[in-house]
Amino acid sequence: MVEWNEECDVLVVGSGGGGCCGAYTAAREGLAVTLVEATDKFGGTTAYSGGGGVWFPTNAVLRRAGTTDTIDDALTYFHAVVGDRTPRELQDAYVTGGAPLIDYLEQDEHFSFDVLPWPDYFGKAPKASAEGRHIAPTPIPAADIGELRADLRPPLGTDRLGEPLPDMLIGGQSLIGRFLLALSTYPQARTHLNTSLEEVVVEDGRVVGAIVEHDGRRRAIRARRGVLLAAGGFEANDELRTRYGVPGVARDTMGPWGNLGKAHVAGIEAGADTDLMDQAWWSPGMTHPDGRSAFALWFTGGIFVDDAGRRFVNESAPYDRLGRDIIERMDEGTVTLPYWMIYDHKEGDVPPVHASNVPMVATEEFVAAGLWKTADSLEELAEQIGVPADALVESVARYNKMAEKGVDEDFGRGDEPYDRAFAGGGSPLVPIDQGPFHAAAFGISDLGTKGGLRTDTSARVVDASGTPIPGLYAAGNTMAAASGTVYPGGGNPIGASMLFSHLAVRDMAATP
Repeated sequence: MVEWNEECDVLVVGSGGGGCCGAYTAAREGLAVTLVEATDKFGGTTAYSGGGGVWFPTNAVLRRAGTTDTIDDALTYFHAVVGDRTPRELQDAYVTGGAPLIDYLEQDEHFSFDVLPWPDYFGKAPKASAEGRHIAPTPIPAADIGELRADLRPPLGTDRLGEPLPDMLIGGQSLIGRFLLALSTYPQARTHLNTSLEEVVVEDGRVVGAIVEHDGRRRAIRARRGVLLAAGGFEANDELRTRYGVPGVARDTMGPWGNLGKAHVAGIEAGADTDLMDQAWWSPGMTHPDGRSAFALWFTGGIFVDDAGRRFVNESAPYDRLGRDIIERMDEGTVTLPYWMIYDHKEGDVPPVHASNVPMVATEEFVAAGLWKTADSLEELAEQIGVPADALVESVARYNKMAEKGVDEDFGRGDEPYDRAFAGGGSPLVPIDQGPFHAAAFGISDLGTKGGLRTDTSARVVDASGTPIPGLYAAGNTMAAASGTVYPGGGNPIGASMLFSHLAVRDMAATP
């Protein structure tokens, strides 16, 4: 028999966008809710997100802005890119459920959203939107959340480099800050930091609570309605990455250090089935002097070359597609880490990367670490990065000819709206012709793993037979992603995490 130290209606594990949304929904529906976070700050990976956006077709924010999009068109697009890799009903639940969730949140004055145009990531798929289906939380002054700021995981520049905290909360900072502020108005909502999940408690086939650890002491929390696992992925756990065949290493993930997969393990031990366990949300990673390769996008020039000194990819493709192409070449053995971005001096010594996510330190530090190289000629640069000189010269010459025409005959750079999003709608093909010439080292990064516990459309965790495990729910990167092996559009991870957490708690609220 378990001696319960605490009781609630709903126990939420994890405090990213999904966990916070689940806890908020529970409190607003009149349920006693306890939210536990394994680390010393609330926010998870969501707090690091520069945009903090959600991919929710035809929501009220987009409608007020005049969108002509329809749910049918959004479903056509999502089905086309995801295919049959995940259950159709799960895909439909995500695509159709976002707009009602925004309606629900906008009834509360704590929440406000703006349109953030962001093209869908498969621009040639049927009914892809060049404007996107994406909104983001409105920025708010940090002072508006008061003392809660001390418990909010800071931006990456502060967390990793010690930069001063900004005066405004934007993106994921705004989203988590708004949830924490809204939660603070409900007396039946309790939150605990430094409290990690150890196992879920099962009685007579039903999950009735969990064992957590706080400051080295185990505590038992009873959950009368259910337990929601929204604790992120297992990207920070190299042992699990190896076990499930996830490329890359924990050092290079953008997830916080607490994303160790404990919720996955607890769910599996309770009988949960899993899917997509070798998958992640990928991106190229610019390598920093601390040795970590961090998610990077918004390239305004440059090309990537393989071990043979030849260009091998569309550098302006959406980051997950680009990351998957790089991993495929790594599997083939034609790309080893680091691979190199080749660029010229149009923007100076610094690579033409305008969203490095982890801020760049001084150029001298990159040079001293051997990560940025400079030479008067491409031949000299080739020698410095260890690739054949003739191949690099030939690759740059061919690329420059295509840049003059504005058409990438090799990899289609610029063929889709996303490719042109950071070039003012024009061609992203920028010649490499102004010396000196430079090379910057890159690796492979991720925004977290996306494999997890299989669920139904109410986020109820299911066993191998597809039967729901009573009292157990999952969302976010603890849940096997509805989007399968693709990343349909910006805001998909946070949006799905929030929605399925919301649906999970609504199901608990409707269950006696």
